[in-house]
Amino acid sequence: MWPEAVARKKIDELLEAAGWVLQDRDQFDRNASLGVAVREFQLPAGPCDYLLFIDGKAAGVIEAKKTGVTLSGVAEQSEKYMARLPDHLARWDDILVYDYESTGDETFFRNMRDPKPRSRRLFAFHQPATLREWLLQPDTLRGRLRNMPPLIKTGLRDCQIEAIEGLEKSLAEDKPRALIQLATGAGKTFTACSFSYRLIKEAGAKRILFLVDRNNLGDQTLKEFQNFHPPGAANRFTDTYIVQHLHSHRLDPDAKVVITTIQRLYSMLRGRELDAEDEEESAFEKWERADAEHPPVEYNPDIPIETFDFIVTDECHRSIYGLWRQVLEYFDASIIGLTATPSKHTLGFFNQNLVAEYPYERSVADGVNVGYEVYRIRTKVTEQGATLEGQPGFPVPVRDKRTRKVRYEELDADLEYEGKDLDRSVVNPNQIRTVLQTYKERVFTELFPGRTGEWLPKTLIFAKDDAHAEEIVHQVREVFGEGNDFAKKITYRNTGESPKELIKAFRVDPFPRIAVTVDMIATGTDIKPVEVLIFMRDVKSEGYYEQMKGRGVRTIPDADLKAVTPDAKTKTRFVLIDAVGVSETKKNASQPLERKKGVSFEALMEQIAMGRRDEDAMSSLAARLAALDRKLGDEDRQRIAEATGGSTPRDLANALLDAIDPDKQQETITAAHGPMASKEQEDAVIEQLANTACQPFDKPAVRNLLKDIKAKTDIVIDEITTDEVISADFDLKRSEETITSFKQFIEDNRDELTALQILYNQPLGKQKLTYAAIRELVTAMSDKPPYLTTANVWQAYKRLDAASVRGAPVDEQLTEVVSLVRFALGQVDTLDPFSNVVEQRFNLWLGREKKAGRHYTPEQEEWLRMIASFVAANAEIAPTDFMEAPSLSDKGGILKARQLFDPRFIETMDELQTALVA
Repeated sequence: MWPEAVARKKIDELLEAAGWVLQDRDQFDRNASLGVAVREFQLPAGPCDYLLFIDGKAAGVIEAKKTGVTLSGVAEQSEKYMARLPDHLARWDDILVYDYESTGDETFFRNMRDPKPRSRRLFAFHQPATLREWLLQPDTLRGRLRNMPPLIKTGLRDCQIEAIEGLEKSLAEDKPRALIQLATGAGKTFTACSFSYRLIKEAGAKRILFLVDRNNLGDQTLKEFQNFHPPGAANRFTDTYIVQHLHSHRLDPDAKVVITTIQRLYSMLRGRELDAEDEEESAFEKWERADAEHPPVEYNPDIPIETFDFIVTDECHRSIYGLWRQVLEYFDASIIGLTATPSKHTLGFFNQNLVAEYPYERSVADGVNVGYEVYRIRTKVTEQGATLEGQPGFPVPVRDKRTRKVRYEELDADLEYEGKDLDRSVVNPNQIRTVLQTYKERVFTELFPGRTGEWLPKTLIFAKDDAHAEEIVHQVREVFGEGNDFAKKITYRNTGESPKELIKAFRVDPFPRIAVTVDMIATGTDIKPVEVLIFMRDVKSEGYYEQMKGRGVRTIPDADLKAVTPDAKTKTRFVLIDAVGVSETKKNASQPLERKKGVSFEALMEQIAMGRRDEDAMSSLAARLAALDRKLGDEDRQRIAEATGGSTPRDLANALLDAIDPDKQQETITAAHGPMASKEQEDAVIEQLANTACQPFDKPAVRNLLKDIKAKTDIVIDEITTDEVISADFDLKRSEETITSFKQFIEDNRDELTALQILYNQPLGKQKLTYAAIRELVTAMSDKPPYLTTANVWQAYKRLDAASVRGAPVDEQLTEVVSLVRFALGQVDTLDPFSNVVEQRFNLWLGREKKAGRHYTPEQEEWLRMIASFVAANAEIAPTDFMEAPSLSDKGGILKARQLFDPRFIETMDELQTALVA
């Protein structure tokens, strides 16, 4: 199937999924459905690829291009169809309103009624009902955004006014993404309620999506909308508009604001159910542990791309714009980010369009937030680690992380551990107790000396994981001599007690005094009475660290503080107790996607080949292989399958994951040894599973092929670095480097690659170039650095010596590399497309034939020219080609050729190929 036909097929599928009825021109019935797309419809400027009818009237056009064509200039091509319509054609306007350009993989759209029509990228096509609705409106959303009434500033802080006005200015300029930075406590959600009301009421927005980090933050956002009373309005927001907090996959068609987590939205688009627990864990935490990308989103007609006009993302961080980015880009919507701590990645995603900036330092100066002091607690074990001596007859307790069951074992040798190992591989209750005891002793003497000592300030402790939090909460109760109501663990794994109710109690009730959390209160959750944060875990992400600190910055009215902490007067600051050095360690802009992100793909394979079998390494390698598989074409995937004995990268990834899957392990153990297998038998089966899954990587050929293909496939998109033009000219130095690399490649491979051996005349003229040999050459050029392609090398020669270069290579015609090699070797003086060279050689050969007394009839000459054209594209021709190539088989194929050229058919073909290619 030709590339254009492939593109048309994809476009047809997208149109049908969006509810369009497709017709060929001879089946034309403009009233067959609300939306009709007619192929190859004749217009005054020529036939357009698709003419779109809505309600029986022409409304738009689709210009189809093959995959890989850049679409930025195609819109101008579409205009010739749009500007002139047949007089008799039913239409919505004098010109067509909607302009699409698409390859099936990439689609751009332009509404000609917009103030300044600009093409924008879409995931799929709009549904006909939506386009009809827009046609019936007097103006467009982008037009209305340019004519917003002045903001009523009553009840708004200066920073909120700056944010709303900055956002509306950005939207009026049709910027697709805007970022608002407001320090924690400055009223981000209130600001969002304010601009959401204006976008719905004044700009006529159909629906706004509000994305939150966790489900409990969705509850908090819903409450903010319920309490929001727009200035000058008679009713509260939710009395006028429906606000839906999604707890299921059903979207209320009348909802104006929809609040959900991005996890739920992803599962809805995929048509999958979502475990409620998946909405309770912070995406900051998930980003650290995620070891594979999520499967790609596909078009869902129940949730079309035009479902939302605006998407508001709260507490933005890198995982939202990396792991979940595809969900945001599914919708044809402007994206508005809200954050207290913008990272470089966040700024990059929003195209550096920071429309308002209100940092924490300014919020403290304005009295919106309180400042803080750091109180550092250092212990010997935390700083220096320790050694647990292994002594015969003295077993030590060992806890299973999953079941929490304790057993006792003797250590084979002394166990040395560092501070960073605490509460990961080693738990030291004395270290936890020492930190807590120090806090208890100093809280009323050094930290809050003016208090009575009866009411411990509300304290939030950050733990490393759920098991660590469990250990801390028991130690807190013991050290402070209090009951269960004094200290509570609040994590997404809470059992028995509702995390939502525990958060509420910690916020408004005297008890609990201490909450221990991992991530559930780490970001976004509003608990104003907190006066002490204790870090018993380190944090590498600067954004996450700032979010966690933000739990203590909120101001609170004196009366509300006294209701929770009776001996407190005014919250003037909070205390950050650093028990692990979190305030001293270097922070990164973000956390890694997978467990071993810092280890290269090549290094992971080498470690596996050397015998590494831990879960982290195997799962990380599986993640890299799965991601690689999604980027590969069929040819590269087939090459890998041939090298591995039939396994694609996806198969290799699944084998690795199966080997570390506890269920798969248990299934294999039971099948081999029954339900009563011994520990030794279990370990042997698990080891065998791992070795089998890792066996393909023992072969260096497999490792090298995967490394080369991955290096060739990967392309990095840098959205972080700002840019400005300092010069605009061709880079001749780069062209020189390309030519040098190409010549070096030829020299290095002259004895290795068959095509180069022939072109070097080694052995002299005894072999003919074959398509397989040329494909081997082209593949070798592009497989390894500097990843040369025919087009790039050709362009480099043109930049350096334009007078010697004639024409351009034919796209995807491998034989063009023959001309390049001959030119690089100095065998020819000019660089001509291979088809031109073949044509010249054919004419010379035909002249020699006539001189030799061999004359051909017009029919024979026509066949010879067709054969020459085939050779120009394929370097050779075989008897089977006469039956498979349409240009030859349609004329009678091999039988007709033999009839025309017998008895010298074989000799003529050999002589012709030698003359054309050798």
